[in-house]
Amino acid sequence: MSEPLNSTAPVVSGHEKEMNDRPFRVKLRGSVLVLVRLPNRRSVRAAFHQLSTTGGVIHLEKPLDEKLEVELIFHISETTIRGKAQMLFPMWATQGWMQPFRFVDLSDADRETLDTKLKSFLGEAAKGATTGA
Repeated sequence: MSEPLNSTAPVVSGHEKEMNDRPFRVKLRGSVLVLVRLPNRRSVRAAFHQLSTTGGVIHLEKPLDEKLEVELIFHISETTIRGKAQMLFPMWATQGWMQPFRFVDLSDADRETLDTKLKSFLGEAAKGATTGA
């Protein structure tokens, strides 16, 4: 007879492992504005709905083409961050469009700064939640 499987050992599928390796995301719900610089050098204003060190979701009046590479310029706290991003498939929202993106060129320094600022954003949100603000 074969031995029974050890039921106390955790089983992690490839998908679950991938989700655990994904950087944390912060829901900003429009509180941080972003300037989207298009390849033709025109700019579009948008707001972050969600943000992480690898990408996020922005709220736009009109969607951008999927796979379009743009430059995102935004302030988080007192820091300005610039990075190149690729736009992903947009989704209609009740007041405009939600469009995910992924960073394709974000300097290590900007990535570290963004990580630090997002973690402090989470800390401030947690403090506000505990004080009832």
